[in-house]
Amino acid sequence: MKNLLIIGLAIIMFFFKSSSYAQYEKIFYDFKINSISGDVINLNDYKGKPVLVVNTASYCGFTKQYDDMQDLWERYKDKGLIVLGVPSNSFNQEKKNNSEVKEFCKVNFNINFPLTEITNVKGDNAHEIYKWAKDNYGKSAVPKWNFYKILINKEGKIEDTYASLTNPTSKKIINKIESLLN
Repeated sequence: MKNLLIIGLAIIMFFFKSSSYAQYEKIFYDFKINSISGDVINLNDYKGKPVLVVNTASYCGFTKQYDDMQDLWERYKDKGLIVLGVPSNSFNQEKKNNSEVKEFCKVNFNINFPLTEITNVKGDNAHEIYKWAKDNYGKSAVPKWNFYKILINKEGKIEDTYASLTNPTSKKIINKIESLLN
């Protein structure tokens, strides 16, 4: 009976193991990614700041979340939050080129938070940031659809991930962001 209890506890601990114990060889701030304008975004420039990374797409049903991402940016940028939009065609819902995406975001949502170039976010061709996220946080860091969110803490590690259905201004995300900013 005692052995069954020990085995049972070991199984439970395995399933509830937190990814916060991941052995990060690199942190988020060690990477670079190209901006939508073609410049390099050195993520080290964001060191010590929480970053909400969101893979976006112009033709997705969740595209209206751009408004909420912009709202988050305006509300918390002076406190240190970075909102980073990562346009992606990994789900076949993005425009053909960076200039079209940039124009779409400006005209329709007046976006002024940082945007990357169109980037793969899953599979073998995923950008190294997304491969790093999967390696260090597991499958829950792999976008399941557009507007999937990865929240990076001030240490450059993944704090949490949020499904596409979770609005960027949801209480769940706001509470986590505010706890990271304090």
